[in-house]
Amino acid sequence: MQKEIKDIRTATITSKGQICIPNVARNLVGFNNGTKISIIVYSDRIEIKPLKKGINEALMCMLASEEVLAKNWLSKEDEEAWKDL
Repeated sequence: MQKEIKDIRTATITSKGQICIPNVARNLVGFNNGTKISIIVYSDRIEIKPLKKGINEALMCMLASEEVLAKNWLSKEDEEAWKDL
């Protein structure tokens, strides 16, 4: 099911990589000053979502994809060590 589009705005990325989320979007999803967010990167889009209260920062690794983690943690030596398991 396709989600209904509520509004379309543009933003400009600053030299520091910052953007301003338009007020209508902040109000719609409940972004307030100091709101912690997750930024989920796909091959064709980026999603910005507010973190639910109670999510422990130690659990943040669950938001990372296996592919992203593999780039940092897997090496040829790791692959060799685990290949028969």
